[in-house]
Amino acid sequence: MSNSLIHGELTGKIIKAFYDVYNQLGYGFLENVYENALVHELRKRGHSVTQQAPISVRYDTIIVGEYFADMLVDGTVIIELKRADRINKAHVAQLLNYLKATDMEVGLVLNFGPKPEFRRKVFTQAKKNQRRSAKSALSALS
Repeated sequence: MSNSLIHGELTGKIIKAFYDVYNQLGYGFLENVYENALVHELRKRGHSVTQQAPISVRYDTIIVGEYFADMLVDGTVIIELKRADRINKAHVAQLLNYLKATDMEVGLVLNFGPKPEFRRKVFTQAKKNQRRSAKSALSALS
């Protein structure tokens, strides 16, 4: 990944580790096997990894839901792992919702399917601020 991308160098390293794990283990294991192997590989490469990182979804001032992202790497990139035939819209939507609910701007969906694949998504603080501003403007009209 390009260094001109937000966290491009880090996401490039994560994707390389993903392919290294996939090439060694292949297809067919349960998702948690891939998660544990990728965590090990990333830590071996010097990264800080939090497994099952909690994410709180807020509405107004209350927590209305709690989820767990599969991984948080270097406190910067959210990783959502899948073991599906292919990455679908729901997988990408799940990652985007995690990004919207946190201060994180970059996330990866990594699929350990029959063919390895990934999606990189960005939801910047500027977009989050626009959403907050629009919400404030609408509530001021009420």
